[in-house]
Amino acid sequence: MVSVSNRVGIIGVGLLGGALGQRLAGQGWEVFGHDPAVPELGGLTICRSAVELAGRCDTLMLSLPTSAVAAEVVRALGQAVTAQHCILDTTTGEPGEMEALGQALAKRGAAYLEANVAGSSKLARHGEAVLFLGGAAETINRCEALLETLATTRFHVGTVGAASRFKLVHNLILGLNRAALAEGLAFAEALSFDASDALAILRETPATSAALEAKGEKMAKRDFNPPQARLSQHLKDVRLIRQLAEEIGAATPLSDAHQTLLKRAEALGLGESDNAAVIEALRRGNL
Repeated sequence: MVSVSNRVGIIGVGLLGGALGQRLAGQGWEVFGHDPAVPELGGLTICRSAVELAGRCDTLMLSLPTSAVAAEVVRALGQAVTAQHCILDTTTGEPGEMEALGQALAKRGAAYLEANVAGSSKLARHGEAVLFLGGAAETINRCEALLETLATTRFHVGTVGAASRFKLVHNLILGLNRAALAEGLAFAEALSFDASDALAILRETPATSAALEAKGEKMAKRDFNPPQARLSQHLKDVRLIRQLAEEIGAATPLSDAHQTLLKRAEALGLGESDNAAVIEALRRGNL
């Protein structure tokens, strides 16, 4: 069994990719990165092109905005991707497109593994996120040391495509938890309660949640920048959720309402802010 070395290249070192790269670098990995929007990042050696990066690293990670972008990056790499390469994809994308990407890479002899991240960039930087893995057990075994460094909690949920589907399940539930928290705090404020005081009480009741702990104070203090995860990215995920639900005939009435809320927040200029900013869509008037 071929195993990966301690050298890894990451294409897309924005919020999440950068956090994963710095996690690896902090644990002794030699990390290369490429991102046209990121000229330098502490702990990483930045390459001028994705082709250069692929030439220096047999293990590649993708951390890109959409699966369409991931597919375009792989197409642009062309013959730079060979049978020596193992590609881990953290992109939250359309499951069918992820499956097609895996098939295209298999034709080149390259191994492909979905490694979807459940958790913010802050959690990822500290190795506290959770990974959903989609792909062959052989590929997971090959990348075991890398995966263990990224996250101690990992779930192999099936073949390529399965991790993207399960990530959407996760993001549906997590996003609605945030939206419910936002609505509750905006309601408390409308009733003349201080949001931080309300949080202190709610933490001691059955209404507490992981979303409350992660985003409650951000909502109360309007602390949306710098973001841990951008609101516009979650709106993209909700659109994917609704698209997939329509394809399979699943009812998602709460996600339908959630999309309206996120679109309102984005229209208010909050797309690049932390996803906790969804509360502003409720604070600032009718939808």
